[in-house]
Amino acid sequence: MNLRSSPMIATAAALLALAAASACADGAPGQRAASQAAASRNAAPMTAAARKPNDSGVAIQYRVEGAAQVGRSVAVVLQFDGVSDPAGATARLTTDAGLSLATSSSLALPAGQSTTATARVTVDREGLAYLNVFVTQNGAMSIVAIPIQTGAAAPAMKAAGEMKSSAEGEKIISMPAKEPK
Repeated sequence: MNLRSSPMIATAAALLALAAASACADGAPGQRAASQAAASRNAAPMTAAARKPNDSGVAIQYRVEGAAQVGRSVAVVLQFDGVSDPAGATARLTTDAGLSLATSSSLALPAGQSTTATARVTVDREGLAYLNVFVTQNGAMSIVAIPIQTGAAAPAMKAAGEMKSSAEGEKIISMPAKEPK
């Protein structure tokens, strides 16, 4: 292999040297690099909520911090983007049975800014419950249900019948009928 100096290699070397110099600028590159790496490992990614064509136009992302436990509060980080109405938008939070909200249930979302808020919910029992977020802008509404799972068992549907095959090989679920009384 024949190595030649090229402008691209020189540029890459200059960028590496610049990065190394900036890492040493505060005199503690090891500590800063370790704390940045720990912060990026600990911060879970945000989940983007599904959007509909006729929603409020506000993009909602969320993250549940840690595992929910009965009797303890858990933080739900919410991020709102895309507020275009000069009057801003509003967000209202409600909870399903099994959850209680420990923070304010309403938020003002200013126009042209990304807003991040943390809602704290306390779980009253094991199972699946939802933190509901209603965002209104220009008379249109978006609704997002954020799942809060407590306990190890994921919810599952009960078996509703017995799987059989027809003479042609089609799969059929045979379900018992209940007669009205």
